[in-house]
Amino acid sequence: MLTATAGDSTNKIILPQILNGSLGSGGKHASGSKTATSNEGATSSSSSAIVEEPEFTEYIENVTVPAGRNVKLGCSVKNLGSYKVAWMHFEQSAILTVHNHVITRNPRISVTHDKHDRHRTWYLHINNVHEEDKGRYMCQINTVTAKTQFGYLNVVVPPNIDDSLSSSDVIVREGANISLRCRASGSPRPIIKWKRDDNSRIAINKNHIVNEWEGDTLEITRISRLDMGAYLCIASNGVPPTVSKRIKVSVDFPPMLLIPHQLVGAPEGFNVTIECFTEAHPTSLNYWTRGEGPIIHDSHKYKVESSVGVPAYKTHMKLTIINVSSGDDGIYKCVAKNPRGETDGIIRLYVSYPPTTAPSNLYTTDAHWSEGNSIGYGSADSTRSIYAQDKNTRYQSNLNEIGLSEQKSFLDKTNGNSNGNSNGGSLGEEDEIVNGAHGVTLDSSGPQAICAIAWLFMQMSLS
Repeated sequence: MLTATAGDSTNKIILPQILNGSLGSGGKHASGSKTATSNEGATSSSSSAIVEEPEFTEYIENVTVPAGRNVKLGCSVKNLGSYKVAWMHFEQSAILTVHNHVITRNPRISVTHDKHDRHRTWYLHINNVHEEDKGRYMCQINTVTAKTQFGYLNVVVPPNIDDSLSSSDVIVREGANISLRCRASGSPRPIIKWKRDDNSRIAINKNHIVNEWEGDTLEITRISRLDMGAYLCIASNGVPPTVSKRIKVSVDFPPMLLIPHQLVGAPEGFNVTIECFTEAHPTSLNYWTRGEGPIIHDSHKYKVESSVGVPAYKTHMKLTIINVSSGDDGIYKCVAKNPRGETDGIIRLYVSYPPTTAPSNLYTTDAHWSEGNSIGYGSADSTRSIYAQDKNTRYQSNLNEIGLSEQKSFLDKTNGNSNGNSNGGSLGEEDEIVNGAHGVTLDSSGPQAICAIAWLFMQMSLS
């Protein structure tokens, strides 16, 4: 009968050998019709049969299994006879099973065996494998000189990120340095890589920009608003599943404004839209005022719009002034405030009018509000005729025609007066001549008339 003792204090297990002949030189161990040999190897005088000692018929396979699975290790022997097979954990020096009996108190361990014609296979079962179960397992036959063989159980563990040792969401001022940590366990030891959630590149510093970063720690020097976003810590070790942790990085900075057109003109009666672009984090409070006046709200006169851009810290502000008139001239301010600061921008609006004294079809919008690239233009709500012609050329041509007509009229009247008034009589009030270009009234009597005639002849001689 096989006995085993376990030393609890030393955690050592001793498996005694069964010594043939322990009951004397005539001691026997029956195994079917065969007689066991004595300790000295002498045969019994009553039998000439020789009993073969047990032998292993196959190697124990090395097994790799993920934690949480069930595993089965097999030990195949032949000629076992009355000998016993035991399973042990070599690194732990612990006996697990002997023959059909489970010795360990581990409830996840059990043993079974298959019977065949020439050998038996003894299976060690481990349910819900833990990482500490890995190591060498020894199958032993308790012959006089114990026979043993080993198999290795490798337990792999999927990666697991330890939140308590890893960074959480962080808020930092622009220009500061940050360090993100990610700690993961698993077997084999996981490899940790960092990526941005939107697949954009990671700026470690201004001279080092990468697509991904490997290591437990990600350090960013002089962080900017462009680095704002979610970062993924990804842990993998070849054992599925790969796991990740999302860390949101917020970069705070005071509001900034971009004004595409600081001087905006529009024709009277048109609608005009002025705009500002803001950048701020946290999100700013944005509004419009007229000069130092109150906040402008939606009304029949104004339409206020605001839309979030990409990235989300950008905002597009728009103010539409409906049916502009002379009373809408002046300064408009776009204002942005957040806990980090406040800023504002100024836009000047002026209203232009078509000329009232110019000949018909001479009105051109370019002559009134086209001031270069810094000016925005309103949109027309009503249909108006706009002629993109050279105003100066057209006005000069018409003035020349008016001047020639006046000269001819003046000459005709002067000649008529000299023929009809030979006695030197003066012109009456109905004979006054008006210079349309300058609004000067000339009287034909007196020295003014003489000077005018002299000036006219001088001009004709020069031409």
